[in-house]
Amino acid sequence: MKALQTQLAHELQSIEKDSIESVFIGGGTPSTIAPQAYKPIFAMLKGYLQEGCEISSEANPNSANLEWLEGMKALGVNRMSFGVQSFDSQKLKLLNRSHTPKIAKEAINNAHKIGFENISLDLIYNVSGDTQELLLDDINQAFALPINHISAYELTIEENTLFEKSPQMRVENLEIAHLIRREITHRGFDQYEVSNYGTYQSKHNLGYWQLKNYIGVGAGAVGFKDNQRLYPHSNLDAYIANPLHKEIEKLSDEDILFEKIFLGLRSKVGIDQNILTSKMQERANILLKEKKLTFNNDIYYNIDYLLSDEIALYITT
Repeated sequence: MKALQTQLAHELQSIEKDSIESVFIGGGTPSTIAPQAYKPIFAMLKGYLQEGCEISSEANPNSANLEWLEGMKALGVNRMSFGVQSFDSQKLKLLNRSHTPKIAKEAINNAHKIGFENISLDLIYNVSGDTQELLLDDINQAFALPINHISAYELTIEENTLFEKSPQMRVENLEIAHLIRREITHRGFDQYEVSNYGTYQSKHNLGYWQLKNYIGVGAGAVGFKDNQRLYPHSNLDAYIANPLHKEIEKLSDEDILFEKIFLGLRSKVGIDQNILTSKMQERANILLKEKKLTFNNDIYYNIDYLLSDEIALYITT
C-alpha cells in the first residue's frame, strides 16, 4: 500500500485538478484489504476527482462483508462489482471459488441495503459442464438481485495460472454466447460492449473503449497516455522495491488506428469514418450493404459484437 501511495503521488504531479472521471480498484481481490488501508489513497485523490466521479471497486463475495462494504462506501466508492461467476455450487467449486451462491447473494443484498445504487456482478460461461439450463438459471438468479449491470465473460485460460494445466475446462459453444446476450438484453439490460450489459453503463469501461488516457497504479497495472502504454513491474517484490519503474510501449499511428477499429467494433463507441483509409471505408461500406454494420452521424456501428474481431480483420486487411 505504501508503494501504491508512492507511485500515485508521482502520477498525480502530471495531471490537473478536477480531471479524473473515474477510478477503478481492481485486481479481483480489493476486498481482502481493510478500508482503513485505502484512506491515504483517497486523501491523495481529493481535489483531483470530478464532481460525479465514478469510483468502482471489485470485490470477492466471501471477503466483502457488511463492515468492509460500509467502510468502502464511507471512503467514496459508489459502484461495486462482485466476482460472482455463477450461482451453481458445483461450477463454483470447479472454478476454485471460495464463496457459495448464498454468500454471493448476501454480499450483493448488503451492498444495496447500505445505499450502493450501482451494483454489478460477473458471470463466466463456456466452462466445461455448462448447459443452457445452468446459464439460464444463473441469469434468472442474477436478475432477482438489486443489480443494474452484468459483465458476462467467456472463460479464458491464461499462462502461469492454475487452469493452464486444465485447458479442457474451457469449451467453445457459440449457442451459449448467443443465449447469454439474448437473455440478458431481453430482461432490459442494454449491451454496450461485447461483455458488458446494464441499465447503467460504466464510465470507466467506456473510457477504455474510447482510448482515453488512464493511470495504471500497482503491480501488474497498465497505464495509457499520449499513445504510449506504461507498465509498472508485474512482480510484487520488484514493484515494492521500485514503484516508479515503468516499461514504455510506444504505439504507432497505425497501431492506434487498429486499436480504435477493434475497440470501436467491440462496443457502442463505433468507428468514425474519418479515421479510415479509403480502402477501409470501401470495406466498411460493403459490410453496411450486407447489414453487418449500421451508419449514423459519420460513425459505423457494429450490430453483433460477437463478430467484432472478424469484422475488424476484414476492414483492416
